[in-house]
Amino acid sequence: GKVVGIDIGATHLTTVLADFSAQVLYEIDNPFDVSQGPKPGLAKVDAQVHALLEQTGHTLDGIQAIGVGVPGPVVAERGMVIAPPIMPGWSNFPIREYLQDLWATPVTLNNDAELGALGEWAYGVGRGISYLLYIKVGYGIGAGLLFDGKIYHGATGSAGEIGHITIDSDGPLCSCGNRGCLGAMASGRAIAERAKNLIEAGYNMRLGKLSSNGKISGLDVASAAQRGDTEAQDIVREAGDNLGIALASLVNMMNPQMIVIGGRVTRVVGDLFLGPVRQTIKERSLRVAAQDLRINAAVLGHRSTSMGAVVQALTLAFYRLIEEDEE
Repeated sequence: GKVVGIDIGATHLTTVLADFSAQVLYEIDNPFDVSQGPKPGLAKVDAQVHALLEQTGHTLDGIQAIGVGVPGPVVAERGMVIAPPIMPGWSNFPIREYLQDLWATPVTLNNDAELGALGEWAYGVGRGISYLLYIKVGYGIGAGLLFDGKIYHGATGSAGEIGHITIDSDGPLCSCGNRGCLGAMASGRAIAERAKNLIEAGYNMRLGKLSSNGKISGLDVASAAQRGDTEAQDIVREAGDNLGIALASLVNMMNPQMIVIGGRVTRVVGDLFLGPVRQTIKERSLRVAAQDLRINAAVLGHRSTSMGAVVQALTLAFYRLIEEDEE
């Protein structure tokens, strides 16, 4: 059997084909704009799934289940997101039902950071860990919370939205409408905005000139920091400090065994970002809460979420096969 895992990000779309041993057979990764709304966005998801199948000589008839991750709070029973801060136009759209009707294939829908936690727990650095926090640093910031081996969703599916923890009440405006949220101070979007402001102020950063529409990404800044740009390095370190402040509170409250830091920005910049995160958590957490804590980079890299989607797809496929056998 075969399953498909899909990671719908704010600015990327990753689709993987896997077999029943979770071996990835093929992957497509392309830029994506989640702000285009559900129907145009899902049309691109559909096109990428068909491209994946065509490249590998498969059809939807041979796919047992498809797992999908999205960057917003998911109400699992309804298969949709509610008031997602970085998914304008998607609130209350029946994503799961729409895709199941489109593909005539069983579909699961989960938050992308929750799937990142599942992916790292099942196939990555978190194997064997019962209390794990997965932090996804991308366009925004989210967390997947694994308690006693189970994902914690919260009463309305919004658990893990740590990007909206207030770090500085007088800080920059966040997409949620508040000021000084973690996402507005440590996400890829925030890192890019800080770099743009420095360039406009006259700093000679290695990013080069802004494009005609003023676009710079967090990945651009991370790459510049890796190449030795001191201003870019300062931006990244400051973002790491801010993330560490938020995570120290989570460590005191939840007492995890491991924190896994994932997302595309952290994959590029590595310890330049993780170093300040670790140091700030060490300084600000209660000793008893952090004494056995491990803080690691995601082993699966950009695949953490898509592999978590594979976990969900495999689970759904196995349950269906068991039910068919019982009948």
